[in-house]
Amino acid sequence: MNSVFIDVNIPMYAAGRPHPLRKPSQEIIRAIVTNKIEAVTDAEVFQEILYRYWHIREHGKGLQIFDHFYRIMRGRILPVEDQDVLYARDLSEAHPSLRPRDLVHLAIMLRHRIGVIITADTDFDNIPEIRRIDPLAFSSYLG
Repeated sequence: MNSVFIDVNIPMYAAGRPHPLRKPSQEIIRAIVTNKIEAVTDAEVFQEILYRYWHIREHGKGLQIFDHFYRIMRGRILPVEDQDVLYARDLSEAHPSLRPRDLVHLAIMLRHRIGVIITADTDFDNIPEIRRIDPLAFSSYLG
């Protein structure tokens, strides 16, 4: 089984307010916990969780999401290394529509040969090197 990258919006939707992506994201989290998928993420995802919840002044909620996702992903969190930073910079020229954080994720995915990302972020649809799985289509991905 090949690894899939879990983007930040999955744990945030899973733990968030009622939303059409909440239940599909919870299903993805359950699939990780039960080893139905081999999932990885990166350290930048955890920074994004903290940043978002600090920004909206919901520190406690952010820490809960951080801690829960960390327990699930412990041992499967890829570091951001020097080469990823430089690769993200180079990728920014090839993919100018991607936001900087997504460029870091993409650099790490490509370095680790991870070809699938589970995310609601449609910006990844324009990246030929990877396949995006929309949370709403996750059950069909499992087969």
